[in-house]
Amino acid sequence: MFKQIVLASGNAGKLKEFTRWFAGRHIEVLPQSAFNVPECPEPHVTFIENAIAKARHACKHSGKPALADDSGICAPALGGAPGVYSARFAGENPKSDAANNAKLSAELADKADQSCYYVCVLVLVRHENDPQPIIAEGIWRGVWQQQAAGENGFGYDPHFYLPELGCTAAELDPDTKNRLSHRGLALVELKKKIDLLYPDNP
Repeated sequence: MFKQIVLASGNAGKLKEFTRWFAGRHIEVLPQSAFNVPECPEPHVTFIENAIAKARHACKHSGKPALADDSGICAPALGGAPGVYSARFAGENPKSDAANNAKLSAELADKADQSCYYVCVLVLVRHENDPQPIIAEGIWRGVWQQQAAGENGFGYDPHFYLPELGCTAAELDPDTKNRLSHRGLALVELKKKIDLLYPDNP
């Protein structure tokens, strides 16, 4: 069983979240910046392919097991867009949550189907050419709300309405969001798969 993994992300929030979870399994999570891992290209059109590419890339440059995630929001009325392009839906320079939200609101404005869902795919590889990556997926379903609401969260959260809770993702407290969200669900699934592969690990 590995004792260290590299997180294939520069996101401090993700590092904190994964560090907290893996600490209970006595696994140290290291940022990829500690190994000067260069930015990984993300040319693929699926979350799983991008996550696998990022995990293998971080593993190659660090020489350690690596964990990557790829996530985004999908609207069935738009054929699944923005999908893997969620972070740069309105353009690359600079990436803007406000611009992304405005574009998605405009594209969904005349659609009868306002449903949408967040996707998170987590991939853990034990070495660069690991033939059996550990893969977990979480899906969080909601409805697009044209009017933004809430100050918490980020990205598309102020427009991601949860009918069963009567609020947007941006109106949830962080602990509730982490428990219900696509990333939280994917992390639970990853935990189950790690436990199956390494049942004797604390």
